[in-house]
Amino acid sequence: MQKLRYNAAGIDIGAKKIFIGIENESVVNFSTFTADFRLAIEYLLSHKITTVAMEATGVYWVILYDMLEASGIDVWLVDGRQTQQVPGRKTDVKDCQWIQQLHSYGLLNRCFIPDAHIQELRTYQRLREDHIRSASMHVNHMQKALTLMNIRLKEVLNQIHGASGLAMIQAILAGERDAKKLLSLCHNSIKKKKADQVLKALGGHYKESGLFELKQAYESYQFYQARIGECDQRMEQLLEKMNITDQQEGKKKIGKRKAIRHNKPKIADLGWHLLEIFGGKDATQLSGITDYTWLQLYTEVGSDLTKWSFEKRFTSWLGLAPGQNHSGKKKKNKRKKGHPKAGQIFRQIAQSLIESKKIALGAFGRRIKGRRGPGVAIKAVARKLAVLYWRMMVKGLDYVEKGVKAYEEKMKLQHQRWLEKKAQEMGYQLTPA
Repeated sequence: MQKLRYNAAGIDIGAKKIFIGIENESVVNFSTFTADFRLAIEYLLSHKITTVAMEATGVYWVILYDMLEASGIDVWLVDGRQTQQVPGRKTDVKDCQWIQQLHSYGLLNRCFIPDAHIQELRTYQRLREDHIRSASMHVNHMQKALTLMNIRLKEVLNQIHGASGLAMIQAILAGERDAKKLLSLCHNSIKKKKADQVLKALGGHYKESGLFELKQAYESYQFYQARIGECDQRMEQLLEKMNITDQQEGKKKIGKRKAIRHNKPKIADLGWHLLEIFGGKDATQLSGITDYTWLQLYTEVGSDLTKWSFEKRFTSWLGLAPGQNHSGKKKKNKRKKGHPKAGQIFRQIAQSLIESKKIALGAFGRRIKGRRGPGVAIKAVARKLAVLYWRMMVKGLDYVEKGVKAYEEKMKLQHQRWLEKKAQEMGYQLTPA
């Protein structure tokens, strides 16, 4: 094989030490302190190293990657699965030498690393998602505490952490026990439609241990809600910095945006910010994508999707493409370990689309679900949606939801062509009934 890179090095990263392998040089190691990272960079530059490959090990690589990139060295972060087949015994010393050898012959693929401002936005967004999961756990704790006191609000209200539910819980913790006074704190729609049910649900058996548990869960829920608000504030400030041209007229022209039903971020003019970043291309034209899911996708894949030269490469990177594991005549099913966060976002959108009744992608998903099961259907719909997203952002494809009827007409036409083809093969001719 022809060597492509002569001034290349390989780095094996651990929690306490890093090992650096350079061709025709003994392997050296450095500690993982910042001062030692600087010494490691000086060592690489003294040997005229221009490119470095290292495994994406946990989060240990992040600071070293930034420091190497700042020093002018071309850094390749690679998936650890590409370097697993090490011949002979496996040690940290042999690992870095093997990485260097693979990198010098061009046998490693670079991982996707977004720009610095996208990485910062991604940090806030992922923190926000973690806080949402933690808050939902404490919602379950509130439901449990109420059930232990036989206060059946969760059977009456759509969600106890809504405005009406939290108002009643706060009043209960403050010492209020009168069901009618607690009902007066609810929204007018609940008073009109569910007044009798709410009054019955509030007739519980109060206990000190239950109230204490409810208080702890309520305060924990409010704590995480405050943390979510802080993340929203940071994201809004960062988006304002990215879009310096703050034109009020442009913000007014974007019109009404899709409704965000769950976990809506408190970011002013979120839709306008995203349209500015993507040059006017509006991903919310695609089914199931709101400004919030668009923000999530932006923090994971960035705005430049040309880094994936084909739509198939994009869907493969997302973990939405069918894999191959063939050996001779055997075709095995092998699940890939780990998927990018962006692929999970497309899967979540696909799951909601399959439940819809008026969207073409939902009809397509239900047809696959009936034949292959829900898992395959979700993956198939997510892949179709990812392809449309790539085409829109790369080629500027305008997408308009044609609805279920248009999809059914298309499927009917395909079935008709298939019947005509089969009839012609067997020497028959189809005539309308």
